[in-house]
Amino acid sequence: MSEAASPMQQGMSECFVDAAEMQQWLDTVKAWGNSPSAHKDICLHLRPLRDFLHKLVACINSVRSTSEALKKLPQLGQFLGRVCWIPHVTADATSRTLLFQCLWGMYSEAPGDAVEIKANQWIRKILCQLATDEEDTAQTLMKHLGVPPAEYHLKVLRKTLARLQERVGKSCAVACDMNRSCSCDTIQATSEVCIPLVTCPEASSLIGALLQRPFTCVKAPLSEDFLDAVGSAYSCQLLSLEEQAVVSLWYHNLSSLEEAVLSLLERALANKPTAREMEQQIGQSLLPKACAQHCCIFIVVNDIFRSALKQMEENETLKCFIKTFTKHLLRELRKQQKCVPLKAFFPQSPQCVLQPLLTQPSEMPEDAWRHHLHWLSRSLRRLTEEGEDSAGTNRGLPLVFEAWYLLVGCAHWVEVALQLLVTSEDRDDEALLWLLTFYHHPTNRGHHRDQLLVLSREAWGHMRSLFTAVDTPPPVDRCQILAALLSSPPQQQPSLSPTSILQLLVSFTVFSQLPQSGSTQILHTVVEQSGLTDEAACVLSSVELRFSGGGHAHTLLPRIKALQQALTLGT
Repeated sequence: MSEAASPMQQGMSECFVDAAEMQQWLDTVKAWGNSPSAHKDICLHLRPLRDFLHKLVACINSVRSTSEALKKLPQLGQFLGRVCWIPHVTADATSRTLLFQCLWGMYSEAPGDAVEIKANQWIRKILCQLATDEEDTAQTLMKHLGVPPAEYHLKVLRKTLARLQERVGKSCAVACDMNRSCSCDTIQATSEVCIPLVTCPEASSLIGALLQRPFTCVKAPLSEDFLDAVGSAYSCQLLSLEEQAVVSLWYHNLSSLEEAVLSLLERALANKPTAREMEQQIGQSLLPKACAQHCCIFIVVNDIFRSALKQMEENETLKCFIKTFTKHLLRELRKQQKCVPLKAFFPQSPQCVLQPLLTQPSEMPEDAWRHHLHWLSRSLRRLTEEGEDSAGTNRGLPLVFEAWYLLVGCAHWVEVALQLLVTSEDRDDEALLWLLTFYHHPTNRGHHRDQLLVLSREAWGHMRSLFTAVDTPPPVDRCQILAALLSSPPQQQPSLSPTSILQLLVSFTVFSQLPQSGSTQILHTVVEQSGLTDEAACVLSSVELRFSGGGHAHTLLPRIKALQQALTLGT
């Protein structure tokens, strides 16, 4: 029951159905229910019954609660219970609609006592039976009409769902007063009625309409049980929903959203896809689009990624996943008509580097990359130093992590730094080396970052010498040094991340001026000695994806393909 009557209802100060009339109709429907040949009498009395049901709807709507309605008409529940089981009555569209209105009117959004709680349970059962029942009471009408049971019930169900969907579509345009009746009064009840129907294909359109309703009215919340049931059916592939309905489901139901995110993440971590496979996997997911439409969805998704990365900061597959997801999010954001500040999507990120990091390299001239990266490196270095200096405060280390986490999502700039470390004429490009070191060693355990930076510079120096030498074959001693760096025991402190050295090595093999045969031999020799052939192939796959269709594709892709083939033959 709504909290207050509409203006039309307020004009009805009394119920126009008395106890004697109710008793008369109750006796009539009892007789119909006990007679196998009652259909002729029902047909004769169908119009008067409709008139009575009209009066009954007005009477129910004139009172403030279900308890009050049952006090005025004690036999109301018995009458409705009996008439709802007479198929010759419920098969009539008008009578059926009026019966639904009676039941909706008696449903209490907020039950005030045990009577109303029990009435709600009974109403849900009746509505469910009206939509799906195949009891013997309906068989008489089916036989009389010559309609198979499945066809009869399917038509009844579709008609019922269509009427419910029509009501759902009549939503409030603006927020309304809780004390006034409106078209949203029965939305929660409608969603509860749909719970047993969530796996029914005919109900998917109504479920989608409920999910996508504009919730401007405080009286139109969807039942949590309904949202849980829809989420469960959808995750088990027992319910088909349109894209926008799925987005709405994730917007309203946290557990469904979390399940979708974890499922996508677990598939990536379990299968260890290549960069191209990762690109396809995330590109086929609806999550980036949902995140772009609702920043609150992305904040939840981002929190899940953040928690995973805190536990697995050295997992390169996870880093690649976050980078790829961020790229797809930014792509979807560019498609959006509405302009939402990036700060709304990344509220925890350091705002001074947010826009510069999210900017794509393709959005600026190549000759501006170096200056941009130097600025980013200085800014991130200042942030980390400030954070580590105030490590005892609530803002210290979290600030360092958030700066690094944003860099992981925007690792396209790390890829550009790797390229410039090869093509640069600068003999001491510490800013780019610091960025690479910070990306692979964010926590600075034991204050070793300065020492790691020295090691990075040494490894970079070895590679520059190796890839500028004209010796054929390449110097064995320098190849052995790189292989040793890649094979450093984890307990040796400080030691560079093998991935950082491997990425730098692959970058040299792709971008250096050394002939292809020389680069191929160096890469093959080093990764074979260090046992990192598969990891090198993964890094090459990422570089290949970056340049697929790009401006340097015609020159770089053949070289990358040759390197990949050499690694494959080597295994």
